[in-house]
Amino acid sequence: MRRIPSGILNERTARTKFTITRHPPAPELRDFVEHHWILRWDLTEPHEQHVLPNLSVHVTFFPGASGVYGPAHRLFTHRLSGRVHGIGARIRPGCFRPFLDAPVRTLADRAEDVAAIFGRAAAVAEKAVRNAETDAEMITAIDNLLIARPRPILPGARVAAEAVETIAADPEITRVAELAAALGLSVRAVQRLFAEHVGTTPKWAIRIYRLNEAARLLAAPAAPDYADLATRLGYSDQPHFIRDFRAVTGAPPAEYARSARRLISCTPDGAKPGN
Repeated sequence: MRRIPSGILNERTARTKFTITRHPPAPELRDFVEHHWILRWDLTEPHEQHVLPNLSVHVTFFPGASGVYGPAHRLFTHRLSGRVHGIGARIRPGCFRPFLDAPVRTLADRAEDVAAIFGRAAAVAEKAVRNAETDAEMITAIDNLLIARPRPILPGARVAAEAVETIAADPEITRVAELAAALGLSVRAVQRLFAEHVGTTPKWAIRIYRLNEAARLLAAPAAPDYADLATRLGYSDQPHFIRDFRAVTGAPPAEYARSARRLISCTPDGAKPGN
């Protein structure tokens, strides 16, 4: 089954702080856009939400956080407060290169103003999102922004998107050489492809899927066998898995799992997921 990492840490608590819904893009954008996501929150007490890095470029419109966010290597933290709504377009990994007119690696670990890439149309979209009363109005605004810059998907972008889809579809792929073999390419060719179109190394891409899967499994009500989990995710030993997980999330797996189970016990009955 194809995996789309949500990356939302401590998801049970998150569900009580905001709602997130996903929506398909306009038909013209389905080669480029994985989905649109809409966030709404109404908080009297501020909440800091942590999100694991992922491979997608996101085009977002939120008060104080509008921008084009590149693929990341670090945990993303956003402070939620007040009453806010906004929207983001999650671009399929490998498919933002035509909009950027530069290798996607130049956007990694940073954000660019929407106007710097989309021009004057960005201000029109931002105003429409800010004044929107319905989800449909926000979706139309961001669809129009992306449709206004029609770009063909070049063969390299299609292969890059296929490479990420291959990682997503097959959790048994844990090495770049295995990915290259599945694509019928050399390791060096896969590395060049990812630098140009995805913005990360293929090794990092595989690692991101592993860590998102780990966070999901660690948050389950029953405590996992950590050694078995490390093996299932393709790690050669448990200490390597612990180092990787801690480097990205800031907590070792056991601590993260304990925190998640405490949150489960404290979550009010009837809390519903937003995504």
